[in-house]
Amino acid sequence: MDSSRPAIRTEQETAFALRAAVEAAVYAPSVHNTQPWSFVIEDDEIALRADTDRKLRVGDAEGRELAISCGAALFTVRLTLRALGYEPLVSVLPDPDRPSLLATVRLGENTQPDEDTRTMRAEIERRRTHRAGFTELPVPDRLIEALVTEAGAEGARLTPVRSPAAVRVVASLTAAAQDVQSQDRVFSLEVIRWARPPGSTRKDGVPAGAYPREPRRTSPHFPQRDYAKGHSWGNDADQFVSTSTGAVALLTTEGDSRQDWIAAGQALQRVLLHASGRGVAAAFHTQALEMFHLREFLRQELCSGEYPQMIMRLGFSFDGTAAVRRPVEEVLEER
Repeated sequence: MDSSRPAIRTEQETAFALRAAVEAAVYAPSVHNTQPWSFVIEDDEIALRADTDRKLRVGDAEGRELAISCGAALFTVRLTLRALGYEPLVSVLPDPDRPSLLATVRLGENTQPDEDTRTMRAEIERRRTHRAGFTELPVPDRLIEALVTEAGAEGARLTPVRSPAAVRVVASLTAAAQDVQSQDRVFSLEVIRWARPPGSTRKDGVPAGAYPREPRRTSPHFPQRDYAKGHSWGNDADQFVSTSTGAVALLTTEGDSRQDWIAAGQALQRVLLHASGRGVAAAFHTQALEMFHLREFLRQELCSGEYPQMIMRLGFSFDGTAAVRRPVEEVLEER
């Protein structure tokens, strides 16, 4: 018997695996929890499409953050299929005439998932975006190095920012960008569009309880988005335990094409799930990356000429907020 040939699968087995992959993909992180994706299942293939109606027209005019978000969803599809025993066959940007088609994934040969795959899959629905400081417990260097390896496996580079002076620079750029953006009425309105007030039944955007009501300043301080915008929304979860900035890291790519952005998203999700499995959460800071001159400064001064795709802080927290996601029926078409 030729073991190189894929095992015969029933239509029911194929349909179950593909739908399970999409059900997992909706838990991927996305800018402002916009969830800017849609999926089509046809035969043995999943098509991942960008939902451009959910693109940030002001903060993400080029669609870089949208592509990173969709890249994170793509990695989740791949991971889930592999965990179910199938090798995913991926084609990124397969059709130049259909720019919204970001990737296709087909079922390849049967495979045996390893322990890391099973561990990361278990974190898909548990992982949360953190929006405050961290506890004083440091992230072990050994784990940081493991995350560097995970990012490299997806064609991106995760660089820990170890110098206190460099951390202060990144924090200062983040604060400067946040101050400028908060004074821009159109930009602020776009952020508010994705802020959910208490009691909202929306299944996208950032819930009112997903960030501190009165954020405690860390040193150096990394400001978060002002989703409340004058309202007393938020939680009190960090008022007594969250004081540390955590470990700061930059995710970069050699190029800055759409393919690089998707690769960055896949690397980001791989890093996040690996970290989550060890109890480590991440806070994202994209403010400076949404301003050309500040992003270029980071690229030249701190990223060795590579393009920064994400600024993040890693640490331990007690964040227990619930995930808010649209139902699969809203993002999936089955043919």
